[in-house]
Amino acid sequence: MPMGNMTMPMLPGMASYVPPLTPFLPGMGVDINTLPMVQPREVHELTDGDTLALDARLVRKAINGRSFVMYGFNGQHPGPLIRVREQVTIVIVFTNHLDLPTTVHWHGLRLDNRFDGVPGLTQEPVQPGETFTYRVFFPDPGIFWYHPHVREDIQQELGLYGNMLVESADPAYYSPVNREEFLILDDLLLDGDAMVPFGLEAGNYTLMGRFGNLFLINGEPEYELTVNRGDVVRMYLTNVANTRVYNLVFGDAPMKVVGADVGKFEREEWVKSVVIAPAQRYVVEARFERPGRFPITNRVQAIDHFLGEFYPAVDTIGFVTVQGQSSAQDHSATFDVLRENDDVIADIDRYRPHFDRSPDQELVLSVQIGDLPQAVVQFMSIDTTYYPPVEWSDAMPMMNWVSNGRNVKWVVRDADTGAENMDISWEFAAGDIVKIRLFNDPNALHPMSHPIHLHGQRFLVVARNGLPNRNLVWKDTVLVPVGSTVDILLDVTNPGAWMLHCHIAEHLEAGMMSTFTVTGASGN
Repeated sequence: MPMGNMTMPMLPGMASYVPPLTPFLPGMGVDINTLPMVQPREVHELTDGDTLALDARLVRKAINGRSFVMYGFNGQHPGPLIRVREQVTIVIVFTNHLDLPTTVHWHGLRLDNRFDGVPGLTQEPVQPGETFTYRVFFPDPGIFWYHPHVREDIQQELGLYGNMLVESADPAYYSPVNREEFLILDDLLLDGDAMVPFGLEAGNYTLMGRFGNLFLINGEPEYELTVNRGDVVRMYLTNVANTRVYNLVFGDAPMKVVGADVGKFEREEWVKSVVIAPAQRYVVEARFERPGRFPITNRVQAIDHFLGEFYPAVDTIGFVTVQGQSSAQDHSATFDVLRENDDVIADIDRYRPHFDRSPDQELVLSVQIGDLPQAVVQFMSIDTTYYPPVEWSDAMPMMNWVSNGRNVKWVVRDADTGAENMDISWEFAAGDIVKIRLFNDPNALHPMSHPIHLHGQRFLVVARNGLPNRNLVWKDTVLVPVGSTVDILLDVTNPGAWMLHCHIAEHLEAGMMSTFTVTGASGN
């Protein structure tokens, strides 16, 4: 039975129910002792025209004294960190050594459509033993990441992810810091000494997504960061979890958010925590002022649907040790200043006349429930008095466990035409500025928040529930809570056929995706 909130009693009729899918785990039939041990990520600083060989392979990973078969890019967790300057193009020669077909998607990049890594849309899946060459263009400064776009619910969960840092040509793009750190947030679903299997024929855990019960930072359950007293640290945060939204706190360190998916905010802001949904990135700067060992925590207000109760959930996912030795350089004066980024404001100014106009397109986010066990459907129909805007944890593990891509269909619906998912047919021209309204229907049988990602373009989140956003940053993924309306302004510059989808991996596997076409010459 699934791991989860053990205070929830078993629903009647559930004891004998087993999801109708063949269990799948990586490397089934492979002697784990023949696999190489996973390695920490390497850093590759690449210049224009450079080539990097990248592969996906089976690896052996030790977690808390137990060994698991997982996947790795170049045998590493996370995959190699790629550092480049903006406007650079590199070549990636990718080889698939997995036991499944795969591709590589370069998340957030406005690159040539041929190399976006979407099977059936921009390329055919790379079969085991095959090679595919990507030409990857980096037009925008920011923190990006790469991952598969075939069975993300399996391959990404098992370790196929890595960061790309695109540095600005402006040496003063950010304020000076003592050091930079890259933190990739994830979780893993284990049952004792075993990994909970996936579904072979279709994704499982499709109702709420696959919440893990072991938190990971950079692939490890016991992340440790050691700094000097007074150090200002720039942290590049990426959430690669299948479904979990984090609310991240770094002890009592003063912290400001300076950037997100595709660059800097208009204005830096002091924050107590960082809420980061799957596929999102944030750039924060923190100053560690006093010696000691301080927890990195995920602090959320969880809900028990069966008991109808809220409860605080605080999980320690790592530690920062601040040594007594002082920083080599004192950056406190610049840290104490909240910068206003005139370059970002000027870039966004030409889009402001479009902020208040009516939306050009509207999508409704919903769900269709099929042949779930009757006990589950009955409980879901009763439990509709309140759904939280964000599900921070799996409060219904048994119901989630029996859901799969055959009995749950997640939906993006065109509000004007009624077309759903891949039947939606939008066409834009390069140079268009398109306002899209996203509405998360709270009256669905089991609504959930959705991180919506658009490929190949950038957008601004201009309003939430009719209230203007007063501090903007270019984005490629936005979290739409239950019952919320989010207005985005899409900067259409990049020709090709592109995806729009929910970045909860199991919702994507359960159909929550559509495409749009951009015609004309590139505006980049």
